Amino acid sequence: MPYGGFEKNMEIVKSKHSIMRFKHFFLAAILVLFLTDTALAADTSKIDTGDTAWVLASTALVMLMIPAVGLFYGGMVRKKNALSTLMFSFAILALISLQWALFGYSLAFGPDVGGFIGNLNWIGLTGVGLAPNADYAATIPALAFMMFQAMFAVITVVLISGAFVERIKFSSFLIFSLLWATLVYDPVAHWVWGTGGWLHNMGTLDFAGGIVVHVSAGVSAVAIALVIGARKGFGKHTMEPHSIPLTVIGAMLLWFGWFGFNGGSAVSSGALATNAFVVTNMGGAAAALAWMILSWYHKRPSVLGTVTGGVVGLAAVTPASGFVTPMAAIAIGAVAAVISYYAMLFRMKRNVDESLDVWACHGIGGAWGAIATGLFATTLVNPAGANGLLYGGSSLLTTQIIAVAVTWVYAFVVTYVLAKVIDATMGLRVRDEEEDVGLDISQHAERAYA
Repeated sequence: MPYGGFEKNMEIVKSKHSIMRFKHFFLAAILVLFLTDTALAADTSKIDTGDTAWVLASTALVMLMIPAVGLFYGGMVRKKNALSTLMFSFAILALISLQWALFGYSLAFGPDVGGFIGNLNWIGLTGVGLAPNADYAATIPALAFMMFQAMFAVITVVLISGAFVERIKFSSFLIFSLLWATLVYDPVAHWVWGTGGWLHNMGTLDFAGGIVVHVSAGVSAVAIALVIGARKGFGKHTMEPHSIPLTVIGAMLLWFGWFGFNGGSAVSSGALATNAFVVTNMGGAAAALAWMILSWYHKRPSVLGTVTGGVVGLAAVTPASGFVTPMAAIAIGAVAAVISYYAMLFRMKRNVDESLDVWACHGIGGAWGAIATGLFATTLVNPAGANGLLYGGSSLLTTQIIAVAVTWVYAFVVTYVLAKVIDATMGLRVRDEEEDVGLDISQHAERAYA
């Protein structure tokens, strides 16, 4: 046989193999869809419509927080980077929603593997249907719980974006976000919330994500900021927020959405959700007022500072919201404002350009809130929780400190290594001339304002 004919036959064989591989992939995809459809047809008799309605409404409230972060951050950057900052929130809503449905949810909440991660039994939402999952939410569809948790995964990644605004390549941002959600968020969520997770088994209390969301995001923010470096002119030129009113609107929407963030974590519409709802407001209010007084003491009652304080208080009360009383929430919020305020000043003195203070607000605020849970938690609020030190509990405080410390170390190390690898392979930063003109033009070819 002539060589050309042999080569042609080999191409036909390769083509047939490719077709066969595609058929196998297609059949596997059909099987996944079939199994998911089977789950949809499962028994739904134990569903409580009131609980389901509250969780679905809470899911929508948390989703609103995602563009709210974009507005909150977007007002604090310079005009030439406003669209870029808003784009972070919208792009991550799309990207991590798909990651969560395809495999992230299974890694975080799927059947346990050694206390560290979930397996891939629920890949493509296989087996996650309309019937409740008694391990996580016995009175609502498993799909409702999945979707509620999807919004948590999305907003955690969005929070980190405040660390590297005005200088990151959009392509690198997407790759980092996808890998970070898979390598940091999903494992930590499983440790704390997953059935079989090792911190969960140890008795860690994190009602709505002080550790899983705020600590992991805050610590990761400072890690990637150290790798990507400071903005051009940082410390030499003034980098004023271009629209504080936009930031205020974002903060107010965040506060509004936080009622679903914390209240929805009760996965029911009863007394526990009510408590979480109330303490959320008290924690945010106490921190906003404390921050306002601090800024007034040092100079003037800053608008930007006051709304930042409100967000700090909301972050701090998040892990405690299902375990503490309203008066305890006031204490948690007020102390959080003081700690985060001086953490921000410390960051400035160290000349670290963690641009929008994700670490000071969420990392420090969330860590304090988680530790404070070990002080103020009481089974009078939640019998499924535990008593903190002030209510006679002797071990919860230690457990909370261990959980916070482990999450700090894991999130920082993995994020730092991940950022280094991306920087070495595709580069994290835009070029100098792209940073000068602004990311709106250089990355998206658009302007926020004519």
